[in-house]
Amino acid sequence: MTDALTLTPPFQLLSVLIVSIPLSLSAAPPSREAPNPTARPADQLSVSGNACGPAALLSAFRFGNGNWQRAALAVAGETDKQQITMMIRQRGLRPSNHLIGKPRWGRHGVNLADLRDIANEMTAGHFLPEIREDVFFASGRESPQRLLRRVHGRLETSLERGLPPVLSIRRYALRNPGGNAPIWTVSDGHFVTVIAVPKRLSKGDASFPVTYIDPWGGKIAEGTIEIPRLPVLSAGGDSPCLEANFPGVRVGTKGIRNGERTTVVVSAAIGRW
Repeated sequence: MTDALTLTPPFQLLSVLIVSIPLSLSAAPPSREAPNPTARPADQLSVSGNACGPAALLSAFRFGNGNWQRAALAVAGETDKQQITMMIRQRGLRPSNHLIGKPRWGRHGVNLADLRDIANEMTAGHFLPEIREDVFFASGRESPQRLLRRVHGRLETSLERGLPPVLSIRRYALRNPGGNAPIWTVSDGHFVTVIAVPKRLSKGDASFPVTYIDPWGGKIAEGTIEIPRLPVLSAGGDSPCLEANFPGVRVGTKGIRNGERTTVVVSAAIGRW
């Protein structure tokens, strides 16, 4: 007869599994997710390669709660092509308040401030609060850890308030022009829509996971926003920015030369905070 206090190997393994399952489940913090996760992501390629801003904004409204969805439903058209084209014609071709003498949207796409103006025009009349912008570079003596928490706080707050934020990212290349000291140069920019982040960060976190919609093809993907391990946009010491480790994003890769170090930087966002 087996002693009641002695576990045979199979039962020992079972007890380990029973104990370890709750521990593994509790390791990951709960996520703050878009209110309407089954919505259809907008595909910028249905219109053009420089329509990422309008497409990312359209996805933000579609994936938002019922109040923000009204802004998407008010755009005429049944397809991505029809709706994105309408957004560009009605809002994007208006004169920019930030680039004097130019339209909001052009061959280089749209900048963040103009995209915010477009967003607030689209929500006007729907009894919705103002959409704001924030630049995600360190200000004053803001440390990388504080910057990480500020960026996370903006994204999480906008999701909590029902509007997935639109994130501006830029690819930089470290170049050595004419034999001079290497400098960081912008290769290209892009917009994505953030649809999930952790509800909170733990003390000492140097990164956090992000689920986002890449309007280039209208694909849902995962990545991380993190404090750079090597100096970025800095000759040394702390970086004034965060990196977007989004493996599927190919923005700016065409202009990269052999041997150049590149990185995708979290630049700014628009959302509800």
